[in-house]
Amino acid sequence: MKNIFVTGIGTDVGKTVVSAVLVRALGACYWKPVQAGASDEREVISLAGINPERSFSPTYDLNTPCSPHAAAKIDGVKIELEDFTLPDCEDRIIVEGAGGLHVPLNYRTLIIDLIKHLELPVVLVSRQYLGSINHTLLSIEALKSRKINLLGVVFVGEQNRESEEAILKFGQTKVLFHLPVLDPLTPESCQSFADKNKELINERLAEHR
Repeated sequence: MKNIFVTGIGTDVGKTVVSAVLVRALGACYWKPVQAGASDEREVISLAGINPERSFSPTYDLNTPCSPHAAAKIDGVKIELEDFTLPDCEDRIIVEGAGGLHVPLNYRTLIIDLIKHLELPVVLVSRQYLGSINHTLLSIEALKSRKINLLGVVFVGEQNRESEEAILKFGQTKVLFHLPVLDPLTPESCQSFADKNKELINERLAEHR
């Protein structure tokens, strides 16, 4: 196992911060294949404290912060699955998706199709809120139905043991790590968390080799 695709159970669950933590902890490169709106690439470079040369430009860099299929239409662009190829990197690449698994790239393909196309294992980011058990289990079921390797779940925010235990039991998966809300969210706080949890993260991921 080398490269990893980071996806979430929805929008604004913490994928970008989790991606930055993984980039820092694993000494990895970063790539966001589709960007719609403000640049997550610049944020990850800052939070992880990496050289910009270790981050790769999006295949599609769209202007409007909305679903990629809609943003592409506004820009007069047509997203094609065949255009996505993993960049060359001697180290791991952390690939960050847009939104959740069923976010459309066009009227034929979804983010989950991109994951399958790239043949990458997945880290699923979940955040605790009313309904998150259902959203997380539906995401896990979608991955399993496509025979995509789920490495585990990262829970963001305050721990809720009842919710987490239900997700891990019914989803038949495990937790990779817990990421508290970093307040303030700064390069220093992100890098400190990644450095302190580097050994744990590497150990959990090594179990999948």
